[in-house]
Amino acid sequence: MANLRDIKKRINSVKSTKQITRTMEMVATAKIRRSTDRVNAATPYSKSMLDVLASVAEHADGLEHPLLQVHEEPKHALIITVVSDRGLAGGFNSNVLRHVEHFIAAKKGEGMDSDVIACGKKAGAYFNYRNIKPVMSFRDQSADPTMDQARQIAGYVMDAYGKGEVDEVVVVYNHARNAADQDLMCEKVLPIETSAFSNASEDTAPVASFEFEPSPQEVLTQLLPAYVETRIYHALIDSAAAEQGARRKAMKSATDNATEMIETLTRGYNRARQGAITTEINEIVGGAAALEG
Repeated sequence: MANLRDIKKRINSVKSTKQITRTMEMVATAKIRRSTDRVNAATPYSKSMLDVLASVAEHADGLEHPLLQVHEEPKHALIITVVSDRGLAGGFNSNVLRHVEHFIAAKKGEGMDSDVIACGKKAGAYFNYRNIKPVMSFRDQSADPTMDQARQIAGYVMDAYGKGEVDEVVVVYNHARNAADQDLMCEKVLPIETSAFSNASEDTAPVASFEFEPSPQEVLTQLLPAYVETRIYHALIDSAAAEQGARRKAMKSATDNATEMIETLTRGYNRARQGAITTEINEIVGGAAALEG
């Protein structure tokens, strides 16, 4: 009977775990909608920004701006790493962190040093454990990033790039392909590639012509920093939506596994209980037979 008690205890334990994972799945499902709405609301602004920049690029002969200049003989890279503050999301964090580690190793092979900006507790803990001190760290904002966070990051990277302290800036994050799947993204933030403007103008419908005052070059000087802020903010909110999708998928898988385990344990419990009852009946029958003899 001790074995039966152990099995029953384990069944109850798995049931408790299933209740937790099921609750987390439901919470993540509720948050997906809000996170996705934020991404959808920000996307038209990003596209409009590209449209305006494409128009500016057409009218500004010989685009010149520090954020557009490619540094010769690059020596320093900066990786904006966007992950979550919490775990229990499958490979959501590990995929990004492994990619960043490989990226750093690849740049080292090219003779370049690398720094990181850690967005999310998991990134900070990961890099600190490996004696890589982030130049900037953010925590408790992964599920609800703000424009202020994006401005802080953009301000730092633009200042460092303008001073020549950094020669390349990339952002690594998970893109929410849909409510269930995510795609790992590694996008160059600086130097800004003007090809992105021309591609945007080709992929979208014709836009209205603009008149620039005082000049296209002056407008470009104002727009490019805003463009960098927008790209970083979009990566942050896209990652937030992907985080909820990854957590819901992971918790659903855990709930399904718990259900299967409960069924397996229940079958084992019933077999053990049936065996114990059969043994008791045999003992009773054997004892009765002995008394009759």
